[in-house]
Amino acid sequence: MIASKGDAWPACRWPPSKMTKAAVPLLIVLGVLIGLSTHTVVNCGDEDELDICSAVIGFSPLRGSLIAFAYEGRGRIALRHGDWRRAVADFDQAIHLNPNRASLYRDRGLARRQNGEAELAIADYDEAIALDPKLAAPYHQRGLALAAKGDLDRAILSYNTAVRLDPSDAQARFDRGLAFLARGQADDARTDFEAALALPTSKDGRTREAARAKLAELSNAEPTRIAAPRR
Repeated sequence: MIASKGDAWPACRWPPSKMTKAAVPLLIVLGVLIGLSTHTVVNCGDEDELDICSAVIGFSPLRGSLIAFAYEGRGRIALRHGDWRRAVADFDQAIHLNPNRASLYRDRGLARRQNGEAELAIADYDEAIALDPKLAAPYHQRGLALAAKGDLDRAILSYNTAVRLDPSDAQARFDRGLAFLARGQADDARTDFEAALALPTSKDGRTREAARAKLAELSNAEPTRIAAPRR
């Protein structure tokens, strides 16, 4: 029986908060059916609302690029939670449905790199760059994957492009500095660490602190390097 407006909430029903949470996926799907929730589908990965993305994915009439956004959203949620395998699987599906979206390859590359699959990650970054060569992020992330493999020459070349496309990215400069340092180019590394330190503070300030620490290490190492031959 449906309670009247003045009636108390029936004891056999869920509390309103649980009812609302359970109804969200159904409401999203119904909204999509009548064309009112496209924005919600496209952005379902912006919040940790896994049930919304999954409800859209499970609704079989939704195909093509629209459902690809739901897979992408669920993949990004998995990335935030460190579930690399789940993220790769969802990005696989999104790419199958929408193979011309550069950000899908970039994000799958990130998941693969975090999962220790450097070669596959590099291939994804290459594809992302081919689709949109003006984005700095895939170059930066490809540099990280190449550096992890020990391919410092190619890593630095990739970082060079990332820095050129986005000169304000302190993290890219810092990571290039690490590659220079690993290759024994202390002066070039110092230049990048100083540049990273001079750029505007990032959200958490960790890049600036890391750059400051590396500069201190380089300063402390110089007297030792000079004194060593005298021993």
